[in-house]
Amino acid sequence: MSMTRKLGFHLLLMLSLSFPLSSTRAQTAALPETLARAVEISRRYMVEANITYITANNYEAKLDVYRPRDLTQPNPVVIFIHGGGWVAGTKEGSALELLPYLMMGFSVVNVEYRLARVSLAPAAVEDCRCALQWVIRNAERYKFDTNKIVVTGMSAGGHLALMTGMLPAAAGLDRQCSGTTDMKVAAIINWYGITDVNDLLDGPNMKGYAVVWLGSQINRDEIARRVSPLTYVRAGLPPILTIHGDADPTVPYDHAVRLHQALDRAGVPNQLLTIPGGKHGGFNAAETQRIYATIRDFLARYNLLPPGQ
Repeated sequence: MSMTRKLGFHLLLMLSLSFPLSSTRAQTAALPETLARAVEISRRYMVEANITYITANNYEAKLDVYRPRDLTQPNPVVIFIHGGGWVAGTKEGSALELLPYLMMGFSVVNVEYRLARVSLAPAAVEDCRCALQWVIRNAERYKFDTNKIVVTGMSAGGHLALMTGMLPAAAGLDRQCSGTTDMKVAAIINWYGITDVNDLLDGPNMKGYAVVWLGSQINRDEIARRVSPLTYVRAGLPPILTIHGDADPTVPYDHAVRLHQALDRAGVPNQLLTIPGGKHGGFNAAETQRIYATIRDFLARYNLLPPGQ
């Protein structure tokens, strides 16, 4: 079975499992509808897997493209970036997180990047910026709507989503990318992402994953500042939605609050959705439903939903 067909089958399986039912009787009654919805989405999408979008430090960074079949016009696209503290994680391990966006009709690009064991900071940021450029450069082929690019991720992926959408070309972190495409996104959805990397290198908020990502580079603090979203808050940024639990032990909730306050001061449209008592993800069903309802409303507010949604 080809990689593309494997991913298509995997998507069908995920969809068939994505409708929890409360009882055996309910499962029996709802099974045909559940499978019908799963098959509908599976048949609606095609998958192109493991496309190399950049080769850096002898590493081929890859991405997967999920797109509706038979598109006749450019379609809004979500760029999804996995988490793992810049030291772990895979794009395949986050595949379930794509489901809500697929159900809403988005095209989705699922991105991997160099982890710390391959290259230290700022490599992951450089890669994700190059993934954005790849999306823009290949928009005609895949029918991506470059006016409706949404970038999102969780934890370190949230940080990288912020950096991908906020970073100005003048920061000099796009040099690995092919071409000089002007890179802009329409919105950023940040799930409990790091916003101040320096804060995690020393002191009460020190986190091992951040220390590993920066390593023993002589200019560690300078690099940390260059890869911190708070460094790039300014007027004219795209709308930003941040989702964060106020009891997060892995990424301090204060990172979300400080970003929200800084964006407000700069006049950037933004929203902070706080999950009371929420940890580092793992939100319950009611919280998750609230989050995705908020995401959908946020995207609708800025006219970023696919046609018919």
